[in-house]
Amino acid sequence: MLDRIALAKQRLAWLVPTLGLCLLLVLAQASLVAVPAQAQEAQDSLRQVEQESPVGGQVPGQSLGANSDSEIWRAVRRGIEGNVSIPDKQAGVLIQSEGDNWRAMRNGPLTVGGAWIVLGFVGVVALFFAVRGRIKIDSGLSGRTIERFNGIERFAHWLTATTFIILALTGLNLLYGRHVLLPILGPDIFSAISTAGKYAHNYLAFPFMLGVIMMFVLWVAHNIPNRYDMIWLSKGGGLFVKGVHPPSKKFNLGQKLIFWMVIVGGVSLSVSGIALLFPFTLAYWGPTFSVLNAIGFSLPTEITMMEEMQLSTLWHGIIAMVMIGVIIAHIYIGSIGMEGAFAAMGSGHVDENWAREHHSVWVAEVKGEPIPDFDDHGTGSPQPAE
Repeated sequence: MLDRIALAKQRLAWLVPTLGLCLLLVLAQASLVAVPAQAQEAQDSLRQVEQESPVGGQVPGQSLGANSDSEIWRAVRRGIEGNVSIPDKQAGVLIQSEGDNWRAMRNGPLTVGGAWIVLGFVGVVALFFAVRGRIKIDSGLSGRTIERFNGIERFAHWLTATTFIILALTGLNLLYGRHVLLPILGPDIFSAISTAGKYAHNYLAFPFMLGVIMMFVLWVAHNIPNRYDMIWLSKGGGLFVKGVHPPSKKFNLGQKLIFWMVIVGGVSLSVSGIALLFPFTLAYWGPTFSVLNAIGFSLPTEITMMEEMQLSTLWHGIIAMVMIGVIIAHIYIGSIGMEGAFAAMGSGHVDENWAREHHSVWVAEVKGEPIPDFDDHGTGSPQPAE
């Protein structure tokens, strides 16, 4: 009897797992059958929604929705402009690729090259002073003076000069201030100086423009090339050899070059500066490139307003650095570099011997004297005042 009971228990122990396994197989088979049926039901439902949808179930506007399109992102990377509803239309450009080129140009060639230009002019001036020394009045002071510039002329000069110096210093701070002044002054003082410099740079631009216009009106007639200019050039302006004084009218060739650099450079700085003062309103580069293309260049003419701003910034910086270098040389020769020169813009009167040595034709015209007879080589030294 006991053997039969033990045998029944043993058979029952095998039967329960077997029945459980069979149940699991049945459930698995049922689920495998149900999944395709549910998927088919979902697809049929989605198809019905698409048929009933006014846009056929697609994203409106022929967009791809969540799908990726490499051509779209290439266009975005190239700076394609879309439409936005906010006032700032620049927000329609997701990626402005030219900004990388602008930053590389500003932080590279402009900053480094500009420093070399300014330091190069300083080095040349220092070398010239070490070799030549101060240019003296060979005949000595006569004790008599002649009016070189009147009050209006001096006002125009100093208006342009003082505003340019401030504009130059505040502009240099934009390029080099964080590298040079910030570590020395600290963030608080540097921030205050830079903020004040920004306002000075913006508002003093207009007096500078006025000064450039005044100088052009006052002196353009005296800065037209004449036959004495080539004589002056052949003699190096008398700057390198003592006792050499080539003839000249009111302005010699060197002064004429400075004049036209200030006028052309000042106008260029003013135009590009106005574009920066009133951002995204003035487009100069597209029309300028169109004109240049007419004479053989191949430049892009479809330029966005952001690119207009970037080009104006770079051009403004390049012209400014060149002019700073030129003005450094001008300040030197008009002050410590030449005896008697500063008085021309100081009091407006210069010593007569200085005037005869450097502007002999002009002195003769002012005093009503016969114009000295100079040949093409500048032979015929001016006579000192007695």
